[in-house]
Amino acid sequence: MYTFLIADDHPLFREALQHVIDTTFTGANVLQAGCFDEAVSYAQVQDEIDLVLLDINMPGMNGLQGLFHLRQLMPTLPIAIISADEQKHTVLQAMEQGAVGFIAKSACRTDMSQAITQILQGQVYLPASIMRQHHPSSTQTKPTLPLEQLYSLTRKQLLVLQRMVEGDSNKQIAAHLNIAETTVKAHVSGILSKLNVQNRVQAILLATDIDFSTLIKP
Repeated sequence: MYTFLIADDHPLFREALQHVIDTTFTGANVLQAGCFDEAVSYAQVQDEIDLVLLDINMPGMNGLQGLFHLRQLMPTLPIAIISADEQKHTVLQAMEQGAVGFIAKSACRTDMSQAITQILQGQVYLPASIMRQHHPSSTQTKPTLPLEQLYSLTRKQLLVLQRMVEGDSNKQIAAHLNIAETTVKAHVSGILSKLNVQNRVQAILLATDIDFSTLIKP
């Protein structure tokens, strides 16, 4: 049985999200918080929480500073951002701060259910519609990808990495490239090794500004 913490200052949205959870995960325990301080209190006393669904704009959050603070307090607690802010730079900043996923409030019930399921399965969830947005490079200092590491990737690994950056799950990548999901997992492992990163989020952050059209030949 899963335990969720929904942290959002809009009661109607909390109820709607609880309905998504209740219809997707039978018997789930759902806690609700209406402000950041209440969310922190729950997180500190409820050590069985499997996933926090955190709104970055509720009282006390101060945007992503609240996520950073909660990650500092509870470094092993899985936190997914759920927000009406659908800017790509916001998604990337949330991932840099340690979020395990980003769910847009505009997503339909099916997409929300799929997103939560994917996160509970240990995968990162990023909304493809947002990740495919083109945006000017951030002025913030961000990791750079050495060319020798980039050029060490095979064509198939580049194709997989491109889809990862665009927010696709392993299942979606497998369908798009017409390969088995186990093959995708093998490619992802190879990508992480060659890029010298520990997880999918770090790979996505490194590769988010790459122009894959100049690297992947027909």
